[in-house]
Amino acid sequence: MSSIQWEDFERIHVVRKIREVIGSWFSVDILLVDDQGKIRNSFKGDESPRANFLMKKVLNNDVGWEYLSQTVEKVNSQLMKSNLRFHEFVFLPTVEGLAIPIVVDEEYFGAVVALGYRKDPSEKAGSEYLAQAKVLGFSEGEAQEAYRGLKNISIAEVQYFRELSELVAQEIVTLHKEISSRDNRIEELNQQLGGRYRYESMIGKSKPMQELYALLDKIKASESTVLIQGKNGTGKELIAKAIHFNSPLKDKVFLPLNCAAFNDNLLESELFGHVKGSFTGAIRDRKGCFEMANGGTLFMDEIGDVSPAMQVKLLRVLQDGTYTPVGGTEVKKTKVRIVAATNRDLKTMVEDGSFRQDLFYRLAVIGITVPALKDRKEDILLLAEHFLAKSSKEKGMEPKVLTKRAIEKLYDFDWPGNIRELENEMERVTVLAGTEKFIGPEMLSSRIRESEDRPKVQGARLEGKLKDALENLERDMIREGLRRTGWNKSRLAKELGISRAGLIMKVEKYDLDKRRLTRPLGKTGTEDF
Repeated sequence: MSSIQWEDFERIHVVRKIREVIGSWFSVDILLVDDQGKIRNSFKGDESPRANFLMKKVLNNDVGWEYLSQTVEKVNSQLMKSNLRFHEFVFLPTVEGLAIPIVVDEEYFGAVVALGYRKDPSEKAGSEYLAQAKVLGFSEGEAQEAYRGLKNISIAEVQYFRELSELVAQEIVTLHKEISSRDNRIEELNQQLGGRYRYESMIGKSKPMQELYALLDKIKASESTVLIQGKNGTGKELIAKAIHFNSPLKDKVFLPLNCAAFNDNLLESELFGHVKGSFTGAIRDRKGCFEMANGGTLFMDEIGDVSPAMQVKLLRVLQDGTYTPVGGTEVKKTKVRIVAATNRDLKTMVEDGSFRQDLFYRLAVIGITVPALKDRKEDILLLAEHFLAKSSKEKGMEPKVLTKRAIEKLYDFDWPGNIRELENEMERVTVLAGTEKFIGPEMLSSRIRESEDRPKVQGARLEGKLKDALENLERDMIREGLRRTGWNKSRLAKELGISRAGLIMKVEKYDLDKRRLTRPLGKTGTEDF
């Protein structure tokens, strides 16, 4: 069981109201004491309103505070040694207190101490009381005033006073159990999830996203160059920001630049800056991104759109950190972390000669592939609800709710525009729904509503016998899977959810042996059989 968070109980309405009732009816102060006998809701010099003058004077007096602390420690020790439901004690001669133990699952956590009342109906302060009050720093007049301000609790009232005091302890126990139960449940859920739904502003519980979070965790202490590849709308800039703001450079500048937005001349000026008079319109010196981002991170989006000529200039600055502004002669140095992104297949571009191989390897020190939304469909509902809540809040509307049928339509759609397309769709339906709370399939765009009418597998047969169509599909899946996995039957069997022996039988059934479908591997060829 976790320790009690004492500061939380001072803000609990029920506890506060019970203390106010006790203070108002009986002029008694309530102290919360931990299992070490330390007072947790008051301190020396505490000037907050008190239920009686006696406690106000004691708290604002060094000797009085020390006496109060010692008394409470003794009471706490007495409660810890016993199984008493309550403990009455004498604070000063004829001035009494009541202590109620706080016990959670038979474990002692502290006490509620109600302090400052009388049972003696005498109106006069006795000599013993006056002598002790004088030791605590009271003048005779203050001692008399304090005594007159104490409430005399009659025998008929004692039981009710005790029950109210016990109620404070019971509320603390109940609330502490609720908090502990909630914390335990949160911890249990986190263990069940085996990962996070979020990393910074990214949202996702699917396996591809969990793998992405794990990779981001591994590289967050690094300042190496990163290449992010993924389709349009998958959130590459969001990932770039997460990389920067979790890195040692998080307090430095993060500067984004879309390389596809400029032609070669303008891009060179944007990156390296220019000097006055270097071209028409260059009326003053201008800093480039490499200078402005010095010491921080430069995010170069759409790096695959950079021309071969510009690739050469980029390679130089990545290799030795030097560059020359347009029209200038002075060589400048920079230390910038590059995070690049593209929606293109740079490996294919390297093979066809449109992207420099040396630049590719300079950029891809750490490579990250962002999954498309169609490959992480578990996240569609999470993302849709997030975007609905965001859009509703921005427009001052009540949060919208997707119907079951609308959710099915979202899952059926392939989302070629990925997360950006989903976000735009959720904003659209928020507007169309108006004051309606529920969003049905009829509010979705036609391309989404009609998606389930299309074949889910390219080239799948929609006519003829079902058995033949299923066999054709099975053969195609196995053939493509064998090629994709490099004829690793163990891996493919796991992907298809069948046994390795079952896969080998199907390979023989459909005559999908390697010799038919590939060229000879030669002496270095390997195969996992």
